Parts: sequence; C-alpha cells; structure tokens
Amino acid sequence: MGINSESDKSANLQIGPTTMGMVRLYVEAESAEIPMDFEPDEAEEIAAEIKAAAAQARLMGK
Repeated sequence: MGINSESDKSANLQIGPTTMGMVRLYVEAESAEIPMDFEPDEAEEIAAEIKAAAAQARLMGK
C-alpha cells in the first residue's frame, strides 16, 4: 500500500503534548496502537508538511 492507494481501513489519530515536553501522535487501528513522539521542532516540520500537502490536495481537487 502506498500514499496513493485507497483503503477502507480506518484509524483514530490523537495529537497532544506529553509530560516530557514531546509532541505525541497516537494512532489506534483495529489491532495496533502506535505512539510516535517528536521534539517540538520536528512536530512543527511535520505540521508544515501536512499544510503543504493539504494545499496541494486542495488545488488538485478543483
């Protein structure tokens, strides 16, 4: 499965700060729980990538 492959699977995503000063992305799917911790600077880079991808997707959808 790649970035352009459609899927009918679903997952829950939670994002928030940890008590250790990290940013956690927590993905929960049918049989998997994946906590991913990032330094704040890394999290801001990821946020910028998400915003850029959203802007591109918005243009492609028109």
